[in-house]
Amino acid sequence: MTALIAVKGLSRRFGAVQAIDRISFEVAAGEIFGLLGPNGAGKTTTLECILGLTAPDAGQVEICGIDARRAPRHAREKIGAVLQTTGLQDKITAREALKLFAAFQGAPLKIDALLQRFGLVEKADAAFESLSGGQKQRLALALAFVGDPQALVLDEPTAGLDPQMRREVQDHIGVLKDKGCAVLLATHDMHEAEKLCDRIAVIARGRIVATGTPHELAAQSSGTLEDVILQLGQR
Repeated sequence: MTALIAVKGLSRRFGAVQAIDRISFEVAAGEIFGLLGPNGAGKTTTLECILGLTAPDAGQVEICGIDARRAPRHAREKIGAVLQTTGLQDKITAREALKLFAAFQGAPLKIDALLQRFGLVEKADAAFESLSGGQKQRLALALAFVGDPQALVLDEPTAGLDPQMRREVQDHIGVLKDKGCAVLLATHDMHEAEKLCDRIAVIARGRIVATGTPHELAAQSSGTLEDVILQLGQR
């Protein structure tokens, strides 16, 4: 399958700390690929390098076949992102936020269609501060999709949500996969990774220590997937 996100030998150091060290993986169309590891393992730094928010010291990033380091603006047109914090003004409405983001896109999707797609029609004209945690995350997904990207990067998209809200957001992520989007999901939640991901890369201390399907990783030990990941992370 064609890789819509391809990362090769990505490295980034902050002073004496090697945040990520020669990270490599690919994410195909219609695949959810998980970066799984504890806080501080290097997940967010990897995503920031892919999105051009942090310049890597070495390595290559391709988005839909575009060299993201040489043509960052062109690459950004092909990828959407949901980061850990959605920085919107408290009083802005979901409709206004979508219109604002659409203004920066060459061929944005229709606002009403996005509100319908992400279950926000009833909250379209409600202030951002009045939305529930799950609704805010669904709006973040809608904003990431304004430009109809082929690839999507998600950084801990369900962190801090209650179980019902978490299931809502996870269901929407599954729909994005079904529509052929390449989804890169960073999480420290083993159960979420096992539920959503087709393949997982376990990252520890800035390096990928194992890659495989949830079943393949669990088969490396007689314990649960969580046990396997803990063991791999200690290598």
